[in-house]
Amino acid sequence: MATRASSSPERRAALSRARVLMTAVAMADESGLDSLTMRKLGEAVGVEAMSLYNHVLNKDDLIDGMIDVVFGEIALPSMPGEWIPEMRRRATSLRDVLSRHRWAVGLMESRTNPGPANLRHHDAVLGNLLGAGFSIDQAAHAYSLIDSYVYGFAQTQLSLPFDTSHDIAELGDAMLQHFPAGEYPHLAQMIGHAMTPGYDPGSEFEFGLDLVLDGLRRALFSDSVAP
Repeated sequence: MATRASSSPERRAALSRARVLMTAVAMADESGLDSLTMRKLGEAVGVEAMSLYNHVLNKDDLIDGMIDVVFGEIALPSMPGEWIPEMRRRATSLRDVLSRHRWAVGLMESRTNPGPANLRHHDAVLGNLLGAGFSIDQAAHAYSLIDSYVYGFAQTQLSLPFDTSHDIAELGDAMLQHFPAGEYPHLAQMIGHAMTPGYDPGSEFEFGLDLVLDGLRRALFSDSVAP
């Protein structure tokens, strides 16, 4: 009788917490976090589910580790550095990472046992802002505002029922076909704008981010903090 792959000493020796977490992240990316079970994860790495507990304490510890993997992919701002370009680079990277790991959008700031990448990320953001001359109060305001915008945009984009301008056109036609022509002219105009070749709903992110950063710069300048 053939021996199961999961009982191979070589496979067991190769298993590590890092491999478990990376596999779990890939599975959540593909099918969502709700579909991730310890049994399925064990099958994916070639072991019985109970063997996973040599590397993660429980499901919460697994999710903590997965979120730490995601934080590890976000570009860190230099500490210190020019705060506006660094915050723009970090915010854009965060948005790109969340677009790859859609399941993580609502979990990034929820963990009560954060890992080293999570802590390193927050420390670097604060270090950049404080190094640029922000007071701790101002740094807290800036961090909260930027992240509220980035996470809010990511959550909104995640819930939109379309991905492309073609999808918008189809959805717009379906929405308006039950109403008399011209009843919602401004909405029809916006739908027409969104149908412009090359229009990407995600492109609105940079416009809003620049407004947020410029607003912070103006507020800080009024408090005699160098931009």
